[in-house]
Amino acid sequence: MIRRVEPRDIDAVVGLVHELALYEKAPELCHLTAEQLHTALFNESPALFGHVAEVDGQVAGIALWFLNFSTWDGVHGIYLEDLYVTPDQRGNGLGKQLLEALAQECVAKGYTRLQWWVLNWNEPSIGFYKSLGAVPMDEWTTMRVADEALVKLGSAR
Repeated sequence: MIRRVEPRDIDAVVGLVHELALYEKAPELCHLTAEQLHTALFNESPALFGHVAEVDGQVAGIALWFLNFSTWDGVHGIYLEDLYVTPDQRGNGLGKQLLEALAQECVAKGYTRLQWWVLNWNEPSIGFYKSLGAVPMDEWTTMRVADEALVKLGSAR
């Protein structure tokens, strides 16, 4: 069953985010806590949204996302921050169902894009995404300012 994240899912979702960080070979970079996730998802004006895949009463997959905005289209879209399905449930269609739920959200609300990043080495996921009609945006380079560089940039003047 695919459904929206509920407060009772927080611990399971945090656990899966940490599993994803391990899968992506960067567990030391993942610092998400249950309190942070709960606040992001369930505050007065949430900026983060999520779906879970539930199997036999257990959260077996997650899709955490937020809205972006296309100035060219003039409407919102969905940016998928994390998609993860537990290894024992992969191949059962949960990842596809989670993406279908986000696509349905886009269509219902008139959003024109569903997009996300995928690590270049993650060939199984890239193949899966392409099979659903996703197109790599190879001409773009992701840029990020973080840590000391962010503080320095934010302190300029």
